Amino acid sequence: MKYDGILFDLDGTLWNATEAIAESWRLALADAPDIQRPPTVAELESVMGMTAVPLMAKLFPHLSTERGLELFERCCEVEKEHLRKSGGKLYEGIETVLSELSQKVPLFIVSNCNDGYISCFLEAHDLFSYFKDWECSGVTGLEKGENIRLIAERNHLRRPVYIGDTEIDKNAAEQAGVPFLHAGYGFGKVPGVPCAKTPLQLLSLLEE
Repeated sequence: MKYDGILFDLDGTLWNATEAIAESWRLALADAPDIQRPPTVAELESVMGMTAVPLMAKLFPHLSTERGLELFERCCEVEKEHLRKSGGKLYEGIETVLSELSQKVPLFIVSNCNDGYISCFLEAHDLFSYFKDWECSGVTGLEKGENIRLIAERNHLRRPVYIGDTEIDKNAAEQAGVPFLHAGYGFGKVPGVPCAKTPLQLLSLLEE
C-alpha cells in the first residue's frame, strides 16, 4: 500500500449516529425555554462535520453564541451517555474494512466532534483495537486540518491519506497537505475526487 497511515473522519464515514443523537438532544433540550423544538435527524445530518459555534448558529440562529455553546455542552453530555449505551449505525462492511486495513497500516480518527465522542463510538462498538490514535477539535481547539497534521506528526507518518464524506473534510485534507478520498455513502457530495460508493470499495480505492 502506498500509504503509511489511514485517517478517517467519523460521522458519515464510519457510522451514522444521527437518530441516537436526535433522541439525546430531544431529552437535553426538553426544558430549554428558548428552544421551540429539537433538531430533526435531517437537520443534524446537515451540520455533521461542523464545529460547535457554526453548528449551533445554523440549527438555532436566534441564539447568542454564548447561549448556543451553553446548550451545545448540555446536549453533548446527554449525547455521550446515550451513545455509550446505544451506539449508532455502523455502515455496512465498515468493520471488515477496518479489520483488513489495520493488518496493513495503522488507522486513526480525526473529527470535529466534542471531547469524548470518539471514545463513545469505539466503546459502543468495541472497535478500540483497530485504531492507534485519534484526535478531535473538542480536545485541541484546532481546526480539522491542523488535527490531521497533528496526528500525522505525532505518529511519524510520511504518506497519510484522509477519508471523509464532506467538503469540510476535503478542505481539511488540503489544508494538511494530504490526499483525500471521498466516502460517497455518507452525508455530503464532493465532486472531482476519488470516491467509494460503499465502505468495501474503500479497499480497492486505497490500493490504486
